Amino acid sequence: MSDNQDTIWILTEDDISPSESEGSKGGGNYRSPWSQVQEKSAQGIKISAQQLEERMSNFMKVINKIFKRADEEVERESGMRLDEISLSVEITGEGEIKLVGSGGKVGSKGAIALKFKRFDVQNQQKPSDNQQ
Repeated sequence: MSDNQDTIWILTEDDISPSESEGSKGGGNYRSPWSQVQEKSAQGIKISAQQLEERMSNFMKVINKIFKRADEEVERESGMRLDEISLSVEITGEGEIKLVGSGGKVGSKGAIALKFKRFDVQNQQKPSDNQQ
């Protein structure tokens, strides 16, 4: 990557597992309660802003396709409309865009919240209409 190209730093954090040999001195099966403590290791990775933009754009195209189809299905079956969608995404150390799911072991404290709200063109008034 050249220095004149736009880049962005991504800070990643990995768990470092405790050594398996900790707490097992003397040949017994005793495990120290501290053996379960996980340490964190942080590192910064520089990626191309253009590459990140392309990946986010591709991610958004896929999400749009999924929820457009879901919206059509809901409206056809029940007459209701999908009005709002909230998603959380993470950017990995490799610059990949991933949807954050629920449950499991997800380190989503650095997740980006995306909120999409339906814009109803038929009920919107132009600013000049309110001034008369």
